[in-house]
Amino acid sequence: MDIEADEVELPRGLALAWGVAAHPQQRGPKRELSLERIVEVAVEIADSEGLGAVSMSAVAKQLGFTTMSLYRYVTSKDDLLLLMGEDALGTSPLRITEATDWREGLLRWHNETMAIYAAHPWLLDLPIAGIPSTPANLAWMDAALHTLTETPLDDLEKIAVLLLMTGHARWQAIVARSYEEQARAAEMTTDDLDRQIADTIDALVTAEQFPHLRPAIDAGVFTADADPLAFGLDRMLDGVGLYVDSRAGGAPPTVPQESLEPPATDAFPKDPKVRAARIARREAEKAAREAQKKVREAIKREREAVARARERQEREAEKARNK
Repeated sequence: MDIEADEVELPRGLALAWGVAAHPQQRGPKRELSLERIVEVAVEIADSEGLGAVSMSAVAKQLGFTTMSLYRYVTSKDDLLLLMGEDALGTSPLRITEATDWREGLLRWHNETMAIYAAHPWLLDLPIAGIPSTPANLAWMDAALHTLTETPLDDLEKIAVLLLMTGHARWQAIVARSYEEQARAAEMTTDDLDRQIADTIDALVTAEQFPHLRPAIDAGVFTADADPLAFGLDRMLDGVGLYVDSRAGGAPPTVPQESLEPPATDAFPKDPKVRAARIARREAEKAAREAQKKVREAIKREREAVARARERQEREAEKARNK
């Protein structure tokens, strides 16, 4: 059923985002206060100090107005956060839809999204409250879907590919932000931080305890110039490409119609007996790991003892031959 736009009753924040909310009447002398200016200052605070520094009172103070005066424009902090997200996202760049094929377009979409996160890291702290419903969010979705126009994918499949890209971009941005924050706190570059951590791991990891990780460390996986995140993105797009080719060849869509079954065991049980049993299991697993470590150490000592015994036997045999 089609619903007319003027029949939809929007929450105040969404109405402001879509530009259909009633604006407060000015009383008395005209003053330099507007919804746009309020959002602009809030974004400036978040960019310089983080999302936690944003409050109605902080924005009002920077603007030189009382907190109550802001509520005539933005009725809650949640609405302010929504509008800040809209302002930070802005309009999706034209270069996304100007790509020559779907893969280049999705890569451009991913990289432009990463640039937005780099410019406004606090966007990663905004709550995800369901399906995007604001103009800027929907415009970015539309740009991504445009890149898939010439593919044989149906609309549900296109949305699934978009979610795949969104998840990767968000996760990569979270990793990048964490690295930068840690490096800044340690007063070093991210490369220096990587090398410091790599050196620590190199000193701690033994072949006996980590038989598969140790060779990888020796091969320099933590200090190589290669970008494993870019590798993962490329392989993900390879998979999408294979799926697109299969659909072009007549294969049916395979987007699951139902969500996966939830885990049989509650990840965070409330029953105290279940929690106690889980703690006991984890303690037993820890004890088992410690026992395995002791076994490996004993085997190592045994091998060293055998090697030393052989060396002694060889020396004694050599002495006997030389008599």
